Amino acid sequence: MKSTALLNTNVEGFPKRTGKVRDIYDLGDAILLIASDRISAFDVVMPNGIPDKGRVLTQISAFWFNHFADLVPNHLISTDLADLPGALSEQKELEGRFMLCKKCEVLPIECIVRGYLAGSGWKEYQKSQTVCGIKLPAGLKNGSELPEPIFTPSTKAEQGLHDENISFAQAVEIVGQETADKLSELSLKIYKAGRAYAAERGIILADTKFEFGRTADGDIILIDEVLTPDSSRFWPADTYKPGRSQPSFDKQFVRDYLEEIKFDKTPPGPPLPAEVIQKSRDKYIEAYTRLSETEFPWA
Repeated sequence: MKSTALLNTNVEGFPKRTGKVRDIYDLGDAILLIASDRISAFDVVMPNGIPDKGRVLTQISAFWFNHFADLVPNHLISTDLADLPGALSEQKELEGRFMLCKKCEVLPIECIVRGYLAGSGWKEYQKSQTVCGIKLPAGLKNGSELPEPIFTPSTKAEQGLHDENISFAQAVEIVGQETADKLSELSLKIYKAGRAYAAERGIILADTKFEFGRTADGDIILIDEVLTPDSSRFWPADTYKPGRSQPSFDKQFVRDYLEEIKFDKTPPGPPLPAEVIQKSRDKYIEAYTRLSETEFPWA
């Protein structure tokens, strides 16, 4: 492993907010999103991170923002260090892990699209044959492909709390009918395009989460991260088999380890062993190289 994990950032002189993975700085006329190498599982941030994970997330997001530019406008201004103001442009540790972004009003729901039955959707289906109130056919298994992708929004919880699945009607109550319709339309369109692209590269895009914002002009734009291993379930197509949990290009090794040691899913998280860190890093980088069809620059 060529580098150590970057767990915290410090950009002096600008207001900072800290998420599970990203540090967000207000530059006045723009927002600076820096993806750290922190990793969370079961909504708990682990004490040690995955080296270069933040770069993988940033590079994959930048790739998709560019790929989907004709489908939907987005908040990305630049990922070039030279475009940062003043002394920030000399902070080499930021290279590859930041996005300079347009300011906007963040819309207060998570836009989730599911093309396969997994995670909380599978749990709900087993109880009621529904996902977020949407009735599904009988006889589906864990990992089954759905007849059509479905839009299943959730609340946007504060850090440390869990997002909660909501119905489309509840989403309408939060953002209004017109905006909810637009978010559903855009989310399904982007998911379907991303799924088709990933399928050609041997990856199943099982589900994903999008976030959107509204500009001062009233335009809805795609923000945050897009189709990354943190915001999506990526499954290798050659090992896909319904009726079980699927191997994946994400936090699988971390989750498996925490289940193995019977972690109670409350903070603080336990330190991750070197083997779990290395395997996780390898999977994140593999997702990048398969999707972008380029070598990871910091491998």
